[in-house]
Amino acid sequence: MTHVATPKLSAAALALALGAAFTALPAAAQTAEKKADTEKCYGVALKGKNDCAAGPGTTCAGTSKVDHQANAWSLVPMGTCEKTASKTSPTGNGQLKEYKAKKA
Repeated sequence: MTHVATPKLSAAALALALGAAFTALPAAAQTAEKKADTEKCYGVALKGKNDCAAGPGTTCAGTSKVDHQANAWSLVPMGTCEKTASKTSPTGNGQLKEYKAKKA
């Protein structure tokens, strides 16, 4: 007995794949919108909680080695970075660019 793939099965697989693709579109739009309302803020992330950029030898998100690492950033709501406390920043607040940490 020979089995032949039926068009119904192929159509169902195609519908499932298209449904998954269209479901992802709103999530991508939300991500782009979220990025537009946020800014990178250096020196405010806690150890292992950064969003990205944690200096040489690190891979990205979650790789900061200490609290308020000067070269690790987190996304914060637009306009709040330089109002957020940072123990390592020369100003005592987050910075919009990587900086050299002050001595404790």
